[in-house]
Amino acid sequence: MMETADSIKQYGVLVPAIARPDPEGGYELVAGHRRHRASELAEKETMPVIVRDLDDDAATIIMVDSNLQRESLLPSERAFAYKMKLDAMKRQAGRPSKENVSQVGTQKRSDQLLAEQVGQSRNQIQRYIRLTELIPELMDMVDEKKIALNPAYELSFLKKEEQVDLLDAMDSEQATPSLSQAQRLKKYSQEGHLTLDMMRVIMGEEKKSDLDRVTFTSDTLRKYFPKSYTPQRMQETIIQAAGGMAEKASERPGTMKGAAYERYFSP
Repeated sequence: MMETADSIKQYGVLVPAIARPDPEGGYELVAGHRRHRASELAEKETMPVIVRDLDDDAATIIMVDSNLQRESLLPSERAFAYKMKLDAMKRQAGRPSKENVSQVGTQKRSDQLLAEQVGQSRNQIQRYIRLTELIPELMDMVDEKKIALNPAYELSFLKKEEQVDLLDAMDSEQATPSLSQAQRLKKYSQEGHLTLDMMRVIMGEEKKSDLDRVTFTSDTLRKYFPKSYTPQRMQETIIQAAGGMAEKASERPGTMKGAAYERYFSP
């Protein structure tokens, strides 16, 4: 925000904000809230604004378009933005919400139009919108990249009370669902067989990525290396030593002892 304020202080607001008349008097800012805040920080008394007569749906579409132009959007922000704009587009077009097909066969579905406008596939638009079915706690975990988008999409099909139970299972097992785990949770939910105990069993499974990962804390390794060694150098030394051990094993089966150990782990 301060970077924008500095730019406005030097060059002014280059793109006017958009407002509409407020029935109760004055004006309602539709697009340009960040520019308005930055102008205040830049101690500007005025900023350029275009006033338009807009109904609620038109105002929503302009507001969402303005937000979508931001460089960084959280998944939750993108999901709700797509949903708000698509709902407004459907109301504007007067199309049935279920099929959303125009009475004129040559016109496109609203979700297809939205996809073209934002440069996404129609399927990706619907997957983002589906995320709005997540409870806030799970949505926060998506924003924090603790749960990936694909598993989150599958979890959005769980009932709200099941999503609450899933938080319990994730906490007790200290794990977040992979895509395959999320798909199974969705399957059991749709079959009416998903219970908290089943969630705990699924979340307690070791993922393939966990089986392939070996983790050491810095404190565990520090006692085997000089104090001057950085974590990166410790890692390189371990990899070098492991390679030497593998080479020795291929020549003469057995374990590395004594001088060989000193050779590969000495600074």
